[in-house]
Amino acid sequence: MGVYLSTPKTEKYSGEGGNDRLRYGLASMQGWRTTMEDAHTALPRLDECTSFFGVYDGHGGKAVSKFCAKHLHLQVLKNEAYSSGDLATSVLKSFFRMDEMMKGQRGWRELAELGDKGQKFTGMLEGIIWSPKPGESDKPEDTWTEEGPHSHFPGPTSGSTACVAIIRNDELIVANAGDSRCVLSRKGQAYDLSKDHKPDLDAEKERILNAGGFIVAGRVNGSLNLARAIGDMELKQNEFLPAERQIVTAEPELNTVKLSEDDEFIVLACDGIWDCMSSQEVVDFVHKEMNTEDSLSAVCEKLLDHCLAPVSGGDGCDNMTVIIVKFKKPSKSAATSSTNQSVSSEEMRPK
Repeated sequence: MGVYLSTPKTEKYSGEGGNDRLRYGLASMQGWRTTMEDAHTALPRLDECTSFFGVYDGHGGKAVSKFCAKHLHLQVLKNEAYSSGDLATSVLKSFFRMDEMMKGQRGWRELAELGDKGQKFTGMLEGIIWSPKPGESDKPEDTWTEEGPHSHFPGPTSGSTACVAIIRNDELIVANAGDSRCVLSRKGQAYDLSKDHKPDLDAEKERILNAGGFIVAGRVNGSLNLARAIGDMELKQNEFLPAERQIVTAEPELNTVKLSEDDEFIVLACDGIWDCMSSQEVVDFVHKEMNTEDSLSAVCEKLLDHCLAPVSGGDGCDNMTVIIVKFKKPSKSAATSSTNQSVSSEEMRPK
């Protein structure tokens, strides 16, 4: 059967919600792929004034993307920089924290539980062989200090992209590692708020080569078509280099935008969407559908169907996940204040 099914799985997982500042819709679909390796997080209330949205596109399995969807936003909350209001530093450290948490005994066990059925069975067997000592389950989650037969587990050879958007008041922070993407619609114009981290980009190529890696046919060490990702620990083994300078790094590229009344919505999606449509085409599609469809999850579902290939092979055959976050218009006085502080359109490149 290979990497593609004989017929696509078009059943969709959808949802929507919101708060007093925004509303969102999401949808995901396995499509032609034999497994579903995308994951997502949608939290309109990460705390009283902050929203968190993320898409994660796994490769080599689903365990790492699911791990990120389960833990990354919690680490953002727990980081000491978050409590001081430094969201950018908090999310930066949380990306690196994912790699740290996936090492060792506890990381191995959790990845096994989140992975495929075979991995789950292995995890069950390992649990019979070794179980936590009395009271260990009460330890704070951040310790991750369990000991056992996999204490020296270096982390997963599989990995995941991560593209997250954090919204607090009129500030939007986008953090991205990999080729999932966040796009802003401002007066109908698409602005990329993230960069697709491919190995042929000059900065990525320089880091890869300096760390001892190589690029063949657009792939890192001939295998991975991404230059940044969470996981993929076999490409992060140079003990003389910090995490941000490894062949592949989990370091996210950060972009901060002051939102204004001209900003309509953002689209977060894995590359299953962007392989089929440009940023502007997606923004135009969403605009058109929102004219007749009030449900944002329904708009997301239509976007997935639009991108799905009629036959297997090529673009439109990947897993697909998309989140649309639509901003509610503030009061006139609030809008005026926000507009005065906003980033001008000239400071972002339209796509």
